[in-house]
Amino acid sequence: MKILFVFAHPEPRSLNGALHDVAIKELEALGHEVRVSDLYADGWKSEIDRADFPTLAPDARLKPAAASGEAFAGNSLTADVKAEQEKLLWADMLILQFPLWWFAMPAILKGWVDRVYAYGFAYGVGEHSETRWGDRYGEGTLAGKRAMLLVTAGGWEEHYSDRGINGPIDDLLFPINHGILYYPGYDVLPPFVAYRVDRLDEAGFAAVAERLRERMRTLGSTPPIPYRRQNGGDYLIPSMRLRPELGEPDAAGFALHLNGAGAAGQPMQNQNPPASDRTRYSV
Repeated sequence: MKILFVFAHPEPRSLNGALHDVAIKELEALGHEVRVSDLYADGWKSEIDRADFPTLAPDARLKPAAASGEAFAGNSLTADVKAEQEKLLWADMLILQFPLWWFAMPAILKGWVDRVYAYGFAYGVGEHSETRWGDRYGEGTLAGKRAMLLVTAGGWEEHYSDRGINGPIDDLLFPINHGILYYPGYDVLPPFVAYRVDRLDEAGFAAVAERLRERMRTLGSTPPIPYRRQNGGDYLIPSMRLRPELGEPDAAGFALHLNGAGAAGQPMQNQNPPASDRTRYSV
């Protein structure tokens, strides 16, 4: 399998850096071909601005979506963006690795998405009609490929549980899993999440590392999160609302977009060695 890691941490000697090395070593030992986009090491430009669209007239108003579409159609996107798009087309599997900072991905990774997911490439594809609303949410440019998040969090697993103060981890990651990965067609695997990571001791790291090796060994066989396909008949077009007969009558929220009786994705098995409780940033 061809695997692309997009790695977003500024310190290679961090826990994220160590886990990154563990994952890649295991994948290569299994015979997979691995490429890495190390965003901080590469000096990735995170913000969208006029420099992203070299053919845009100097006096033209910058409309990012329109400019992105025109640049993609005209093959005039910048070289760094085109290189990342080529990697995505090459890879059978995409892994986004990052620490959870303020309940989201680091800005540099969001900027990677903003710039690489060009109009015509990751969105704005397919026909719009009475029966279809474009190729997205289960269809699209990256359909048939797999994707997964590898995330570290400073807080306890209980803090990110169904009744936890930080909110369920599946809800926090839904905008990424569903809105960034599933949207252009990926089959999205349950995320690998390591909790209470700020002060892992050797035994704690060994447990997380072994759990990560096991996930790397099962990338091809792990069932994806059972999201509903947009054009599969579950949604009314053009309102894109779930049909009233599907799901519990009073149900709301992200779980409605999963096939099944309100399941919240696949369960995660996590080790919780002694660590500090810094919930805002993780290493």
